[in-house]
Amino acid sequence: MKPILSVQHLKKIYHTPKEEIVALDDISFTVEEGEFLSIVGPSGCGKSTILSLLCGILKPTSGLIQYAPSIHIAYMLQEDSLLPFRTVLENCLLGLKITHQLSFTNIQYVRSLLKNYGLEDFIHHYPHQLSGGMRQRCALIRTLALKPDILLLDEATSALDYQSRLIISDDIYNILKKEGKTAIMVTHDIGEAISMSDKVLVLSKRPSKVQTLYTISFPEKETPMKNRQKEEFQVYYNQIWRDLDVQL
Repeated sequence: MKPILSVQHLKKIYHTPKEEIVALDDISFTVEEGEFLSIVGPSGCGKSTILSLLCGILKPTSGLIQYAPSIHIAYMLQEDSLLPFRTVLENCLLGLKITHQLSFTNIQYVRSLLKNYGLEDFIHHYPHQLSGGMRQRCALIRTLALKPDILLLDEATSALDYQSRLIISDDIYNILKKEGKTAIMVTHDIGEAISMSDKVLVLSKRPSKVQTLYTISFPEKETPMKNRQKEEFQVYYNQIWRDLDVQL
């Protein structure tokens, strides 16, 4: 089966008045339809740069990014960026409104997402009335409203406390799997990557190269919370930690 995304020999160089900075050097990977890929690596290695290249915010210095035909992508930022003066429903419809897709069918689709994922009773609430996890769920539904084939998630849970991160990781995983979406997530949290992903791409320090690509295999794949309790989880964690070679 042809991948939904193929990245080949991706390189990104930043130029400043004083120097040339190689951020990414020869990055290659593929993503199959329905897969969840996480990207981890040392701080400043260019993880978020890859997402910016994938969605076209940045242009690669060299290399190839190739999507399957008629693929739509959406980018979910680290902060939920909900507008404080708009209700949950209005925030979830914002992307559709901006892209002139605010049809009756699409509005009903968003309402169904809100109902299915526990926000139906809060559609007339404002962001300050929601918990951090509910705000992230709202931001995810706003992204899903555009019916993307691939979601790019940039540190989607990092703004939350540890307990909330565990809960919203389950929420995000369950929603994406139920909706049949392909996802690429950048995270600094090794445990989050292992527990949520089908594959984990480990990057080296800058100039960033592919250190290792792990296929995450549990005897029985369950929710991220339950996957963290499996023996294999700790094995993957120790391997990835060694790969990162973090100097404290």
